[in-house]
Amino acid sequence: YLKGQKVRTLIKQDFENAFEQCDVVIAPNSPITAFKLGERVSDPIKMYLSDIYTISANLAGIPGISIPCGTSKKNGMPIGLQLMSKHFDEESLITVGHNFQLNTDHHLKQPPL
Repeated sequence: YLKGQKVRTLIKQDFENAFEQCDVVIAPNSPITAFKLGERVSDPIKMYLSDIYTISANLAGIPGISIPCGTSKKNGMPIGLQLMSKHFDEESLITVGHNFQLNTDHHLKQPPL
């Protein structure tokens, strides 16, 4: 438990340092594209690892949102973009996400079912 809290503190400090340089951090939200419903239920570990990039924001206790930013050329499934900001600055996330969607059409596309 103590080791986990130390790691959490280091992650928090890294984000605080980053937010001295910028208002919003942009990152992929997953190492893979979205998978089809039911595709990974037989391997829960594999399924849970698909959201590994979002864990750092959760550990740091900072706000984050995910927005669509494209689709895979391989299978047409959506690709997500993660936006993160400092504590209590959800307004920056909403502003950046809204402006991204005003200038792209990724949020209007639907994957093949």
